[in-house]
Amino acid sequence: MKMKKQINTEITKKVTKDMTFSEILEKHPESADVLFESGLHCIGCGAAMFETLEQGCLAHGMNKKQIDALINKINK
Repeated sequence: MKMKKQINTEITKKVTKDMTFSEILEKHPESADVLFESGLHCIGCGAAMFETLEQGCLAHGMNKKQIDALINKINK
């Protein structure tokens, strides 16, 4: 039981494409640097409250492969 709880906690800590920018930055403030380096300056944007990472990336011209690479980089 303890192992299962630990695994579930680790899964919930990971950033996913379906998380909003504000949720990501609230849970993982250190991810701001990675987002900035990728051209996503979404911290001050009004859409950050409701726009998902995937939506923001697509709006900035990123493709699925680039989005997956960004998510992997944030999660490292």
